[in-house]
Amino acid sequence: MDIEHVALNVPDPVAMARWYVEHLGMRVLRQLAETPFTHFLADSAGRTVLELYGNTKVDMPNYAAWDPLTLHVAFRSEDMAKDRQRLLEAGASAATGISVTPAGDEMTFLRDPWGVGLQLIKRARPLMG
Repeated sequence: MDIEHVALNVPDPVAMARWYVEHLGMRVLRQLAETPFTHFLADSAGRTVLELYGNTKVDMPNYAAWDPLTLHVAFRSEDMAKDRQRLLEAGASAATGISVTPAGDEMTFLRDPWGVGLQLIKRARPLMG
């Protein structure tokens, strides 16, 4: 089986989808113009789909209270410092500095404007392909 998408229940899926498209290079595959304002976003490679929706029938997670190690959306970056600074200027907030793992992977954690953890990663050796 293949993963079809990963979903996040968020307070403002419309604004969040717009920010992800503008600043993270995602594109809208499908969207609903009424509650729960579901947006299916594909990454620039077309490999991963993220669903953003606002369902008030359940408690809204407080993503900002979670350590980004608990949940994060990871994006590949070829220029960690440049991408990190660009996202900070676009309204993201820093969760960690840039670090290098023992395996040689360069990474940093941020939070999007809604508190969801974002990771920028430059792998020493790609995970796939």
